[in-house]
Amino acid sequence: MKLVFRTMLITAAAAIAISGAYAQSAAIAKRKDILKGVGDATKPVAAMLKGEAPFDNAKAQKALATYASAAKELKGLFPADSKTGGDTAALPKIWDEKAKFDAIFDKLAADATAAAGAIKDEASLKANFGKVLGNCKACHDDYRAKKS
Repeated sequence: MKLVFRTMLITAAAAIAISGAYAQSAAIAKRKDILKGVGDATKPVAAMLKGEAPFDNAKAQKALATYASAAKELKGLFPADSKTGGDTAALPKIWDEKAKFDAIFDKLAADATAAAGAIKDEASLKANFGKVLGNCKACHDDYRAKKS
């Protein structure tokens, strides 16, 4: 009877460890997927800002909607158990400054929403989009490991 109980206990402990590791890697994978979508949405707008593509309000609005949605979702994808693994570029500083880190997402969502209402043409795109991208830069500068 002791052997059966011990085997059940070991099996339960292994299942808990596996589910914890899965939750960790799921959060990392989900945030990486969302951030890839943000990057993809940025490309056409970056081309517009550089003068490499004509102004297209639909693409600008789509990017802004992507940013606002991503900002809201990303806040919940940095649980304490997702500091490592999954080839994450997240710096430990995130969890040391969690309130400041989360505030960047709040500001990104607010700035993206405000810009969506303000952007109507190329001039308003150039006047408003930099503020939105500044949130991305602030996060990358302070909370993302530099690529080598």
